[in-house]
Amino acid sequence: MTVQESGAEPRAAGIKDVAAAAGVSLGTVSNVLNRPDRVSPATRAKVEAAMAELRFVRNESARQLRAGRSRVLAYVMLDGSNPFFTDVAAGMEDAADAGDLSLFLCNSAHQPAREAAYLGRLEQQRVQGILITPVDPDAPLLAEIARRGTPVVVVDRTPGGTAHCSVAVDDVYGGEIAVRHLLEQGHERIAFIGNHTAVGQVRDRRLGALRALSAAGLAPDRLGDLTTTALTVADGREAGERLAGLPAAVRPTAAFCANDLVALGLLQTCASLRMGVPDDLAIVGYDDIEFAAAAAVPLTSVRQPRRRLGRTAAELLLAETTEPGHEHRQVVFTPELVVRASTLR
Repeated sequence: MTVQESGAEPRAAGIKDVAAAAGVSLGTVSNVLNRPDRVSPATRAKVEAAMAELRFVRNESARQLRAGRSRVLAYVMLDGSNPFFTDVAAGMEDAADAGDLSLFLCNSAHQPAREAAYLGRLEQQRVQGILITPVDPDAPLLAEIARRGTPVVVVDRTPGGTAHCSVAVDDVYGGEIAVRHLLEQGHERIAFIGNHTAVGQVRDRRLGALRALSAAGLAPDRLGDLTTTALTVADGREAGERLAGLPAAVRPTAAFCANDLVALGLLQTCASLRMGVPDDLAIVGYDDIEFAAAAAVPLTSVRQPRRRLGRTAAELLLAETTEPGHEHRQVVFTPELVVRASTLR
């Protein structure tokens, strides 16, 4: 039941109501809520019965106000439509659950102004810490927030300095192993599909592709750029139409896509134009999201440890909030190539 005051609407029960109903002190109720091991089983059962009878729900906002910090972590992801980032968030949630914390998700959608607005709100809400895949890993606002007392961990990016902990993947190596595999399959005209001028990870993946060409003694112009506006399935489909329109003598026989969504869009265009994969065009994606293996032609992809990436980032954030003398760490994981039918003739 709720508590009814004379002439007033029913109100939610508070700890004073619970204490009165159970016949115990306010301190005992507080111990049941926060330090149950200090209360005898019989008394604890009596207090819990009173809570159930009164339909008591603890006021977490008041608790956070007293503590000066909430029991919430926040992740500002770069693209909520990309399964890569939701997989990363699942790893963060694993770590948050283990620490009895909640995880709040925000989507900047690659928009700096939207990202800044979210960061301002999260700081005002006194979240325990912020995990972020930023538009710009060296944005001054990130350092300002950290200086004001809210820990920040950069995810899937490597900032230029050491002002924050960061967790990333060696994308240069990822691009290198992708194109090395295509070269081993006999391809020497390779398209790189993505917006490398706008996204740091994509730039690194392209750099790795060029390194693979150089190691094989091939000129950089063997990698043809098909630049996209974004990194979506639709961008992949559109790039596929441009690729198919090239003269046969110069058309790439393989494509390295900046992520799996682009690769899946390219695969769709190949199917609609009756281009064989991999006979007419071999395709490599990046991220190895769940849909890569389930595609009509299972997709070769560079696998990132998505869930581990998120879990490690959240663990670094929790360590920063609890460990005296915490030192920032930059963790870099090594990706691996998962070979499937889209590149094997």
